[in-house]
Amino acid sequence: MTLEGRYVGLILAICSSLLIGISFVVTKKGLQNSSTAEHGRASDSHRYLKNPVWWIGLIVMVMGEILNFIGYTFAPAILITPLGALSVIVGAILGSIFLKEKMGPIGIIGCLLSVIGAVIIIFHAPEDPDVQSVQELVAYMLKPGFLVYGILVVLIVVGMIWKVVPRYGKTKPIVYLSICSLIGSLSVMAVKAFGIAVKLTIAGNNQFNQPSTYIFGFMCALFILIQVNYFNKALDLFCTNVVNPIYYVCFTTATIIASAIMFQGWNTASLTNTVSLICGFLIIFSGVYLLDMIAPLSNVTSSSLLELPFSSSSCRVSSIAVATVVTEKSCWDEYTMDTDDEGEGHPNAISRRRPSSSSRPRALSV
Repeated sequence: MTLEGRYVGLILAICSSLLIGISFVVTKKGLQNSSTAEHGRASDSHRYLKNPVWWIGLIVMVMGEILNFIGYTFAPAILITPLGALSVIVGAILGSIFLKEKMGPIGIIGCLLSVIGAVIIIFHAPEDPDVQSVQELVAYMLKPGFLVYGILVVLIVVGMIWKVVPRYGKTKPIVYLSICSLIGSLSVMAVKAFGIAVKLTIAGNNQFNQPSTYIFGFMCALFILIQVNYFNKALDLFCTNVVNPIYYVCFTTATIIASAIMFQGWNTASLTNTVSLICGFLIIFSGVYLLDMIAPLSNVTSSSLLELPFSSSSCRVSSIAVATVVTEKSCWDEYTMDTDDEGEGHPNAISRRRPSSSSRPRALSV
């Protein structure tokens, strides 16, 4: 790759990160506009599909992903991929300005740890081979290792949707974002295969007479729809300053693992790469843990004590009382607990209702 190509790829990657960071905030605004006290959250009934602001956010995100995809054709992945962390920073800055979301010291540390850990892993991740045909990629996918990975991902996602989401989805952002990331690791491979098919067809080698091309196209559509659905649920429930870094870290990690399994490369020949990968994962887990720990605080408030609900199958409620610390307009003061319909403290009883400035409690800054 030429020096000029690297600069083009660098500019495209930066523009991509800016657009994706902006899209998170615009999408969140569309979800907020679509949520009402009488109908509940927009993501529960997909009312956001009727909101033009949400569609603008989606279009901006697609534009960012397209620029990112083009950037990989001009510059190496080791240069392009780490710049995805800029979208987290852009989202945090714009979220504090337009969504009035503020992140305390624990949140900032968690965000920084997540991004640093992801960048370390990216720099020491194994290189993917240069795949030039759909048949070659299919051969990699049909190897036992990746088949087992794909089956495990499907089983884990189905199990989470069936068992974990109803119980912890409204209090733990890692639940929805894990589903997005695991499915996303498969969608990346499907998009790569479909992209190769389109590229070869444009070059004169028609790939649309192959059944595999249509299978990959269907997989792209299905996986992306699942990602959009659960990402919007997470973004609707939690502030962007929590969702963005967790999603970036989980998606990047899942994609690297899926790619390493498919192409059977872990860079284990180098002790430096092995130690760096382990350290990167440990740093990531620490950052995500901090962000996931403070996430329940992003959608509830209380006058003197902050109660974090955890529902069970019998609908009993236990809570953790947390003393509040003064912080104005934090990223979780948008939501209050609505106890009229489903009982005090039930996670499903959260509604968008902003109290008056005189009665609104001050929330815990973490």
